Amino acid sequence: MQIFINDEAHQCEAGTDVAALLAALAQDKPGVALALNQQILPRARWAEQTLREGDALLIFQVIAGG
Repeated sequence: MQIFINDEAHQCEAGTDVAALLAALAQDKPGVALALNQQILPRARWAEQTLREGDALLIFQVIAGG
């Protein structure tokens, strides 16, 4: 199925969850956050959130500041 990661088309298997996708992309490291369809998805829900055709993920690095 086709999803979009940072506005680029990407193919993945049906039933893939967010955690598995990020692990496959080596993006499951500390400081990484993401939005699924323009909604922040907490890391605690990554393993339970199954991706669907046309989903859009925005992966970004959290930066602390003050």
